[in-house]
Amino acid sequence: MRALLDTNILIHREASVVIRENIGLVFSWLDRLGYEKCVHPESIGEIKQHKDKRLRDSFLAKVKSYKIIKVPASMNPAVQAISDELDATESDRIDSKILNELCTERVDLIISEDRDIANKANLLGIGDKVFGIDSFLEKVTAENPKFVDYKVLSVKKTLFGRVNIADKFFDSFRQEYLNFDKWFNQKSDETAYVCYERKNLAAFLYLKIEDKREPYADIKPPFNPKKRLKIGTFKVELNGYKLGERFLKIIFDNAIKQHVDEIYVTIFPNSLGRASLIRLLEDFGFRQHGEKLNEYGTELVYVRDMKPRFDNANPSLTFPFVSRTTRPFLVSIYPEYHTELFPDSILRTESPDDFIEQMPHRNAIRKVYVSRSIFRDLLSGDVIIFYRTGGYRKGVVTTLGIVENVHLGIQDEEQFIRLCRKRSVFSDDELRKHWRYKPSNRPFIVEFLYAYSFPKRPNMESLIKHKVIRDIESAPRGFERITNEQFETVLKLSETDSSLIVG
Repeated sequence: MRALLDTNILIHREASVVIRENIGLVFSWLDRLGYEKCVHPESIGEIKQHKDKRLRDSFLAKVKSYKIIKVPASMNPAVQAISDELDATESDRIDSKILNELCTERVDLIISEDRDIANKANLLGIGDKVFGIDSFLEKVTAENPKFVDYKVLSVKKTLFGRVNIADKFFDSFRQEYLNFDKWFNQKSDETAYVCYERKNLAAFLYLKIEDKREPYADIKPPFNPKKRLKIGTFKVELNGYKLGERFLKIIFDNAIKQHVDEIYVTIFPNSLGRASLIRLLEDFGFRQHGEKLNEYGTELVYVRDMKPRFDNANPSLTFPFVSRTTRPFLVSIYPEYHTELFPDSILRTESPDDFIEQMPHRNAIRKVYVSRSIFRDLLSGDVIIFYRTGGYRKGVVTTLGIVENVHLGIQDEEQFIRLCRKRSVFSDDELRKHWRYKPSNRPFIVEFLYAYSFPKRPNMESLIKHKVIRDIESAPRGFERITNEQFETVLKLSETDSSLIVG
């Protein structure tokens, strides 16, 4: 396997200050799996012009450890067409030349933190072969479970004072904020969300509610008076396990509970290690508002409007809001898979101790559901109500999901596994069994957003009594359409927060 490393990955690797600790993990996996680490000559040219002399010298001293592409491939017409249309700068054109090596099958994949390369790859139909640092780690940990030895404890609420401030996890913050330790110690009695890999801190999140009187003199353009949720400190270091999405769901859950008007976060623009965080935020509707000027420099300000609205075509942009005017469906999920897929929907009869070790499908907001339902015509924006099977009294509805995409007519077993991996409760071996179980009726895949766990879980008895399900024989087996009136009944019985439902 040949992996072409984009310029930004090489810079990550050779930077004098390690901004992404996981860049070392990427290179460790490349070596462990025997990947050939390839570099495009254009990347060498870019690094030779880098302003950091130490970085230039470090890379040139190690250049022999990479496979240099001596004769780049002739430009593929499809790549050239996209380059002619989209490329405005020399850097853009270099990106297209790097992507051309993948399109012409000179390399097997590209690792890059550049979103433009990923977008171009999607236009060329090869987006599944371009990986960021996080997505590459997700890929290799999924494909090589025997090599993975992480033991990750689930997310916990704690106090600042109970977290070891000397942990090297915070070094990147100390580099950006000179008074970080003082600030951290002053927060000793405030709440944070943490996650550990064995004894090492793997993720940290601090949230702060700000009212309409909060001053924002250092933010340009100025904020209008609103109630806001500030993401004060947010970092996820352990990758391959969707912890970023897990923490993002915590952010949205707090925003809904506190009924804020906006969420915002400030990020240093030159912090290369934050590229994946920015991509994650943008995927869920955050947009750059402006800048924050302070004693440490200039930060970018990203804002997410929490005004209730719903985008059928791109529901992640308005997550976690759900539309009451879209089509609602009931679908069943077996007890052995339920809490694996929906950790926040754990029942009182289940023990949290059984779900301590992290799994990617538990953490992900974007999940997949494998089905052989007769009804398959689901659309983006459709609402899914998950029914945990169990009979008359133990069968309950627990969770709201929002359809993002449906994969029908899947070509083969490997594509099926690739589409499901990391977001499904099933292992690769289980997925193979699903695919082969009935060749005349291959499964299809529903990609959905894990939006909301019901505060109260109506059981089948209640659903029958209130005419959501006709009788015990009518429990959902595939995707069963219900009326909007029945949907309203479920929302009322489950005591769903009304601010979550729009339309």
